[in-house]
Amino acid sequence: MANALRVGSVISLCSLRSTGPHLPLLSNATRFRSKFPFFSLSSSPNPYGSPPFSSSSTDEAVTTEAITSNNANGEAENSVKDAAGLLDIRVGRILRAWKHDEADSLYVEEVDIGEPEPRIICSGLVKYIPLEHLQGKKVIVLSNLKPRNMRGVKSCGMLMAASDAKHENVELLFPPEEATPGERIWFGTEDEKDNQPAAATPNQIQKKKIWELVQPHLKTDVSCIAMLGEHVMRTSVGSVACQSLQNANIS
Repeated sequence: MANALRVGSVISLCSLRSTGPHLPLLSNATRFRSKFPFFSLSSSPNPYGSPPFSSSSTDEAVTTEAITSNNANGEAENSVKDAAGLLDIRVGRILRAWKHDEADSLYVEEVDIGEPEPRIICSGLVKYIPLEHLQGKKVIVLSNLKPRNMRGVKSCGMLMAASDAKHENVELLFPPEEATPGERIWFGTEDEKDNQPAAATPNQIQKKKIWELVQPHLKTDVSCIAMLGEHVMRTSVGSVACQSLQNANIS
């Protein structure tokens, strides 16, 4: 009997409570938002204009991707610079020059690059540079290419020059006047002169396509200074340049 009375009291009490206004239950997310209005549990934009929780992981992914890209670019640049260090680029002085007997577009030059005998080099400069402008001129010579037979003349090297995009204007690169024929040229800071690696052999240059790797990265800057990417082309007495071609290709 007592148990029955107790149960009836409980039912009566519940009935009294249910007669008041009904309050809907709040979801956990709604309660959380009411206490902390600047955070959202969803990945969609919230009404307060603040980013969702997931944005932090997205930002981290973007940052990681940027770092990875920068590292890859840095490694590629170092790889090109290392390859350029294998080129034997030297200060030269043209002792004499003449037109090739069998090729109208070629000059033949005798060039002092500090060796016991001058190098014979053929250059396709007839359309761009008057012959008299070559005599006695100091130049930049890429000296460890394999010799090439050019219309019966064995050419042992290449005079380096800058040209515009349409290859309508070509200018030889030149060192400072005080530079000594035979001095080896490098890319980078003045302090890097003594850290140059040994030059590769002509066979290695050809087999590993070192010149083909380096050449697209050679240009002049707005001051006509010869550059490998961000690295200045240097002699011990100053940088290498051309006369007037800015942002020009070098080959």
